[in-house]
Amino acid sequence: MKRRFVVLICLAVSVVSFAGLAHGQDQTLLQITKAEDERRWDKDLRELLSNPSPAIRKRAALAAGRIGHIGSVSPLTNLMQQDADAGVRAMAAFALGEVESPTAAAALIEVVKNAQERSELRARALEALGKIAAALPADQQPRQRELGAVIREALQVEVGRSSNRLTVLLGLTAALRSRPADAGPTIAKFLSSADSRVRSDAANALARLRLKDGNDRLRKLLTDPDPNVRANAARVLGITEDTVSFDAILNRATTDPDSRVRVSAIRALASLKDARAAEPLLKRPATDLNETLEIATTLGRLLAQKEDQAAIAWLRKANETLHHTAPEVELAFVRIAPAAYLSQFGQATAAKREVQEIILLNWRAASGVAGGLGEIAALPDSVKTKAELAAAAEALLRAMLDYRNSGLKINTLVAVHSENAIPDVLRALAAFKPKDLQQVLVARLQESDDVVVRGTAADLLADLPPSEEITTALVAAWPRATKDSLNDAALSILDALGKQKNAPAIEALRNAFNSPDYLVRRRAATLLEANNAGDYLARLGIVKTRNTDADYQRALARISRKVTAVVTTSRGSFTMELLPNVAPLTVDNFVQLARRNYFRGVTIHRVVPNFVIQDGDPRGDGNGGPGYQIRCEINQELYDRATLGMALSGKDTGGSQWFVTHAPQPHLDGGYTVFGRVTAGMNVVDKITRGDVVKSISIR
Repeated sequence: MKRRFVVLICLAVSVVSFAGLAHGQDQTLLQITKAEDERRWDKDLRELLSNPSPAIRKRAALAAGRIGHIGSVSPLTNLMQQDADAGVRAMAAFALGEVESPTAAAALIEVVKNAQERSELRARALEALGKIAAALPADQQPRQRELGAVIREALQVEVGRSSNRLTVLLGLTAALRSRPADAGPTIAKFLSSADSRVRSDAANALARLRLKDGNDRLRKLLTDPDPNVRANAARVLGITEDTVSFDAILNRATTDPDSRVRVSAIRALASLKDARAAEPLLKRPATDLNETLEIATTLGRLLAQKEDQAAIAWLRKANETLHHTAPEVELAFVRIAPAAYLSQFGQATAAKREVQEIILLNWRAASGVAGGLGEIAALPDSVKTKAELAAAAEALLRAMLDYRNSGLKINTLVAVHSENAIPDVLRALAAFKPKDLQQVLVARLQESDDVVVRGTAADLLADLPPSEEITTALVAAWPRATKDSLNDAALSILDALGKQKNAPAIEALRNAFNSPDYLVRRRAATLLEANNAGDYLARLGIVKTRNTDADYQRALARISRKVTAVVTTSRGSFTMELLPNVAPLTVDNFVQLARRNYFRGVTIHRVVPNFVIQDGDPRGDGNGGPGYQIRCEINQELYDRATLGMALSGKDTGGSQWFVTHAPQPHLDGGYTVFGRVTAGMNVVDKITRGDVVKSISIR
């Protein structure tokens, strides 16, 4: 399943209270953890919200938020308004944000508008309003604007108030989620804060909202002492196309001592669309792969259809060095010189054999080539030979799909896993909209032994106009999908059925609601509701968890104990301190996998410079996992630099994929489980590039 994704004063509060629970009320903590793991909101958990112990009330409130049942809104609201303990009130506000119900908004607004309230409660209420606003459907935009206005006004109150750091940070994140009107001038005022994290987060919010209100100040922040501030300043100036900043951004891209800043500045140059940046970028020493890939992407945007010979030579060399395994280079090559890109494979039959040999030898290279070939479909119509180029690219993609019948004999000592490239080949072919696309996709849906290939075929069928033939194929593919170890195909088939809008599809969704897989039931219920076929969410039931009492006890026993993981990679080692106090089940899952040597030899499949490195997928393509899912344990930890998180493709879809952040990522707060932080070796993390390998993870 594809996964796409410090500590402030709240940590001390959370750790102390949860640790107290572990020592003093073991059975109660076990009861809460089980209810949470089963997504079970019931009378027993509700009664714990009025327990005499503040620690128990606080932990029960968090569980209610994580479960997310609408029935918990009223008791959580009462707890937030009336509890005698400040920590409990703050946790209740946080939990209301996790439930994401607009029925809690009025009570939260009352807290936020009380400017005299300068405790953690107001900060968490502001955070919760941002989550609720972001979750509102499109038909409730007036309500979203109303909540956004409250958030903007609360931020305005905080301008110049130095003691409310948490309120400011959570308020800025709430603003980027709620997208309030006219928020730019207010957010821009925080660019002058003495706190570098506040300056960084303010710039991050402006970047995500694409607002240029702070550009005058941001030009000066390009030389800020904090690299996160410099990087985010470059982001905003690029996104808002601040052409006045060109020379200063180019300077950061080529001379800044911090790679995070250089990467952000290189990306900004792509947005500025000034071809003068190409020559100095081409002259950059190719010492850092991450920067090389960013430069390739930027060149593709600056020199589109320019047939620039220096750029072509640079890209050819990069392709030879990387053996076609970098989609960034493939896409840039096509954008700059599509005919030259195709010519590297040869002509006609020779070209087909070349791409078939690539997919037989190296699926990662085949995925890169597929991305490049698919990009030809996106060329502007002004390219005179577009039709000829498209026909040639489509023929090569079809040859890749037919690699099993190539007649080529490849002798290799390692498994090649050619099918891993087929999802990218299918997506590339779909970009050309061939007349027989439905037939090609149905064949893959019916015949492929790879669950991700079948899931991709279903996804692409969902993008075609609904038809009786597609519905029939999806229904026929369902039984096999229910037997897969991964549920990717099952979920994709459900999504496709949800778009068919006919009686057989609705009936298939109703049947899927009986699945033992909670995620499948939840997806079917959501789609049935969207199709006005009934409220199945109310009958969703609990999760049949794989955890036993012994598993819970083992996980909870680590609370208040120091647990570290030493990760040895092909680039060196780094150490992570795990956080069982706030995410015991997630930590336990990670520890058990590490002790089974699950991560040994696994490729680091995703590196986004100045964002994250990601690992834990044995397939190596971002779609793999251990064959089960674990629940989210969303907590109050913030995603600062060096934070360890659990990768997801939706709520409660974690398993084995984890990531470490290069820089603060406020938009991830409260959406992905934080379960550790790197305490030594971040210099190694910063050097890691896509394709590096985890040799071992040792738990201590």
